[in-house]
Amino acid sequence: MKFCLVDRIIEIIPGESIATLKNVSLAEEYLQDHFPGFSVLPGVMMVEAMVQSCAWLSRVTDQFRYSAVLLHQAKAVKFNSFLKPGRTLNVTAKMRKNDDHQVSFAASGTVDGESAVSARLILSKQNLSDRRPDMAANDQRLIAAMKEQYAQMRPSAG
Repeated sequence: MKFCLVDRIIEIIPGESIATLKNVSLAEEYLQDHFPGFSVLPGVMMVEAMVQSCAWLSRVTDQFRYSAVLLHQAKAVKFNSFLKPGRTLNVTAKMRKNDDHQVSFAASGTVDGESAVSARLILSKQNLSDRRPDMAANDQRLIAAMKEQYAQMRPSAG
């Protein structure tokens, strides 16, 4: 199961930073069990929202060169408050280092101006065809899908 945890890209400066929004709705399935009577967005989903935001910055910075941008490591993760339905997680991230295989970020999420989560994240970048040349067509399909999704989250990007 894959969840899109970035609803909108507010600002993006390739090679530098990104700001995104994640609106939390009671309709999200995982909230039914987390926790009954006190629904909150699971902490791992807050981290995933930061990871997905960082992945968008990486994709745009690298001009959608890689089909897979995945979490490699999360360091210094701190949870500071709950995120209840009807609230919005404002994610910001700054790119720290970028090379051909990995990219690192300082990321944080706030709710109504108060810290909810923060972490240092390292993402790996690769194409399926790096290990399996016969997967080149899959890379192109994945990249095209990511470009289309990006256009939906940031229509003004063109």
